[in-house]
Amino acid sequence: MVRYLAENPFATDEQLAERFHVSVATIRLDRAGLYIPELRERIRQVAADRLDAVRALEQQEVVGDLVELKLNRYAVSVLRVRPSHVFARTGIVRGHFLFAQVNSLATAVMDADVAVTAKSQLRFYRPVKLGETLHARIDLIANRSGVAKCRVLTESHGEVVLNGFIWVVADPSVLHAFSDDGVM
Repeated sequence: MVRYLAENPFATDEQLAERFHVSVATIRLDRAGLYIPELRERIRQVAADRLDAVRALEQQEVVGDLVELKLNRYAVSVLRVRPSHVFARTGIVRGHFLFAQVNSLATAVMDADVAVTAKSQLRFYRPVKLGETLHARIDLIANRSGVAKCRVLTESHGEVVLNGFIWVVADPSVLHAFSDDGVM
């Protein structure tokens, strides 16, 4: 388990139980005995080594747990889908949570005091269910005329669930000049 978590620090207790063919209770006892912290603490430990300081919003405003941030380059977050994220009847994640995760990352990656979304072009590939873990990454791929274009990718269990682009501006006054033909 120690070796597996070194390679997969974001594995949940449920995923570990499935991987090692034991109960979740056994995993929790073994984890405690080996002094391996729970998932949230492991995420914090990984993030501590990989974060620049967020400028455009407060770190706690990023949807999900921010695990990597290199300003003006890329950002990564992890979101464990909880009951508050899903429709009660179907257990499917509400789309605005998927958007919020990548949108907050696109804002966070900006090396600016203020950043706002100008445009998004996203494709959703499959419904996400309660209990899944979403790994989102955005990469700033172009920055022209004050408009940053970010490539977006969200995966769960190694499958793409959302991808596309988000355009972010550090100066909200340029929004009126941003057209569908775009600066980008």
